Amino acid sequence: MRIAIYGAGSLGTVLGAYLAKAGVAVDLYSRNEEHIQALRKDGATVVGKVQLQQQVHALLPSEMNGLYDCIFLLTKQLENQKVASFLKPFLADDGMLCTMQNGLPEPQLMEILGKDRVCGCAVGWGATLLGPGVAELTSEADALHFNLGLPTAGREERLDEIATILGNMGPVTIEPNFIGARYSKLLINAAFSGTATALGTTFGLVAQDKKARRIAQLVMKECLDTARAAGIRIEPVQGKDIAKLFDYHSPLKRLVSFALIPLAMKKHASLKPSMLQDIEKGKPCEVDAINGALGREANKAGVATPANDLVVEVIHRIESGELKPQWENIGLFSTLFSK
Repeated sequence: MRIAIYGAGSLGTVLGAYLAKAGVAVDLYSRNEEHIQALRKDGATVVGKVQLQQQVHALLPSEMNGLYDCIFLLTKQLENQKVASFLKPFLADDGMLCTMQNGLPEPQLMEILGKDRVCGCAVGWGATLLGPGVAELTSEADALHFNLGLPTAGREERLDEIATILGNMGPVTIEPNFIGARYSKLLINAAFSGTATALGTTFGLVAQDKKARRIAQLVMKECLDTARAAGIRIEPVQGKDIAKLFDYHSPLKRLVSFALIPLAMKKHASLKPSMLQDIEKGKPCEVDAINGALGREANKAGVATPANDLVVEVIHRIESGELKPQWENIGLFSTLFSK
């Protein structure tokens, strides 16, 4: 198979390094010329939870040619219309684009590329781009999981091939209930990426601080309520039934859920949200594709999401320059702490 990673930033660089180390021929694409030049000169440098130096084949989008059997998509969803239209001529007729983006990106991509040429992958780990050619893996090495699935049936054989490719990095679960797997990732990202971005911090500090943890817990509950109202069964994450662990309908279960959050986030404590990384670089972030997606789905299902809505509002105020991503923003959530 001819394989590409399009949008080789933090996650894509780590993935590309692992695949290349395993002997998989893969092309890494990024618009960041300085990053591409560093990858060409010194290879991909992965630091943090692992130490890896690996030569990779790095290219600019203008250098793309021929047809690919599989393209892993890791760009920001804000540009999906433009990016998918650009990639369409380079995707083989029987090829498949595997979106590794957060939120619920598959429907829009299927409209552009065709419903049988898109699959989705929920990535169970995080990374930060420290500089040109250098990415930090911020999740523990035993947390390198992928949850892979088809929005519509019919391309199971190609999905198996993609699972084999990703298996060179970590365990892959093929999800028959892929929308349930998407909701599992949406729950974690909306709660912890959203809260950590609003407060300018990491997943670990959100989980440790009781007020920040309460914000995240409320967003998790809103996502669980939305899934239930929509008839969606949320899939386990790395073998853990997160709906059973974190949903609650009594004060005692709420306390248990609250106490479990730091344990659940232990392997991802140093993870810094990509939304926060984008804001720090002066770029628009994906809050409308993550927390915004939860809000839209909740509205369809008739579920109120005041905690999630407030996270979105604070992040938009940060993007507009009215606020900074800082811990002091926790005071803006004071109305939630009595709930």
